Amino acid sequence: MSLKTKLTLGLGFLFLIIFGLAAYNSFNIQQLSREADRILKDNYDTLVYCKNMLVALDDMRTAVGARIPGANPDTAASAAQLFRDSASMFGKNLAAEKGNITEVHENDYVLELEDSYNRYLGLSAAIVQNGGSASLYFNDFVPEYLSVREKVVQVNDLNMQAIERKNSVAHKDASTMILSIAAVGALCVLLAFLYFWYFPFYVSNTLSYLANKARELLRKSDIDVEIRTRDEALVLLQSITMLENRLTGRGNQPTSPR
Repeated sequence: MSLKTKLTLGLGFLFLIIFGLAAYNSFNIQQLSREADRILKDNYDTLVYCKNMLVALDDMRTAVGARIPGANPDTAASAAQLFRDSASMFGKNLAAEKGNITEVHENDYVLELEDSYNRYLGLSAAIVQNGGSASLYFNDFVPEYLSVREKVVQVNDLNMQAIERKNSVAHKDASTMILSIAAVGALCVLLAFLYFWYFPFYVSNTLSYLANKARELLRKSDIDVEIRTRDEALVLLQSITMLENRLTGRGNQPTSPR
């Protein structure tokens, strides 16, 4: 194997270490990023849906309250419009949440929420359309309202707990990945150090050995010329030049390399 090939392999090995370390670190960072994205995508969306449902639920309650005796009768039209908009908003977010089931028992909570909301919607629509009494409001409507609100909060809390749990797992995974990155980095630094120590030492020893052999060959050939340099490659060049001069009969003085 030629020296050029050995140098190429050595530099290729060093490049492989650097590339491998970069690829490993990039892979771990992408893993953490994907895990964070899953938390945001799966659970954060549900929190948004629940917040919107709670807002819509309160607006529907306001619309119903405007149709109870003692309220301003001029607000009936605006109350009906507010109720329709709020019911539409609640329905859209409930449908979105039904398509975003990610946690254990979340589907059961959403089904219970849907059943409770359907009862609440029917009662609310009847009051908004026909009006209602104070007893109907406090004895029937308010318990249904509180029931729906409680079930929305249950879905919200379930996903909040999931976020906290996944965040804790993500922190543990991040700590593990940092340790693994540090270990792999330390290994790569060690390999690179061994390469920087061994490979120049190997090349230098080889050239030094050849330079000493060249000096010895000059002495055996009765060529007594002092070579004042520590550059092994230059020693070899001058030695070969002097031997060439001896063999070709051009004297025994070294020629300066060009």
